[in-house]
Amino acid sequence: MLGEAVPRVRRNLCGNLPRRATAEAVGTALLLAAVVGSGIMGSRLAGGQVAVALLANTVATGAALFALILALSPISGAHFNPAVTLAAAWQGGLPWRERPAYLGAQVIGAFAGVATANTMFSEAVFSASRQARQGGAQLFSEFIATFGLVAVIWGCARVRSSTVPFAVGAYIIAAYWFTASTSFANPAVTVARAASDTFAGIRPADVPAFILAQLAGAALATALFRWLIPPARDAETVDHAPPVETNPVFESRRAQDGGAR
Repeated sequence: MLGEAVPRVRRNLCGNLPRRATAEAVGTALLLAAVVGSGIMGSRLAGGQVAVALLANTVATGAALFALILALSPISGAHFNPAVTLAAAWQGGLPWRERPAYLGAQVIGAFAGVATANTMFSEAVFSASRQARQGGAQLFSEFIATFGLVAVIWGCARVRSSTVPFAVGAYIIAAYWFTASTSFANPAVTVARAASDTFAGIRPADVPAFILAQLAGAALATALFRWLIPPARDAETVDHAPPVETNPVFESRRAQDGGAR
């Protein structure tokens, strides 16, 4: 399995599983509050200028993501995204038995964040979005958006881990503008945004196809970067392989049972 070649972990995450799941829920909630809240604020202040509203939404989302990764990555790894969690589990950076707690926390947090944003702006706590996002161009955009996000995370985490928060925030800001779908790139975000009939919403009927495209993009990026930047065990057999460095985004709990072996 691919996960068997992931390098052993050099430092621990700070929390036990309940604390890490809570950090994932809180981080995802704050991320969704930023996404949906800034979308509502931007659309109300933009006077019908969609580009201005999207710019406000973009900057707020990228900045919030950067800050939340910095704040919570030492605790949980700051996934906030089922696609990232599944990629980490596939590569051995997260035990499979812990995956349900992470995924559940992300989904619960996402809906909590949507409810928070809607409440702050006097919208219905939950309402089915009527924002249609369908068609091949939208799905291909989500595939590309998620592929790029996971590629950025893998590349930075394995070579220079301290740049992950900056790189992820910058990538999301850019992807809002170069993808037709405005880069959801996150299954939990996608599901929860269907419950907000606002600027950032997505029609519930369009959610399943978006999620499939996102998971396909994440899987391809994970497989590609395992080949481009081999984990430590494989790197020993590759000439001039770059140094491998761990990052909280993909750290494993195995180290708490005795450290590297």
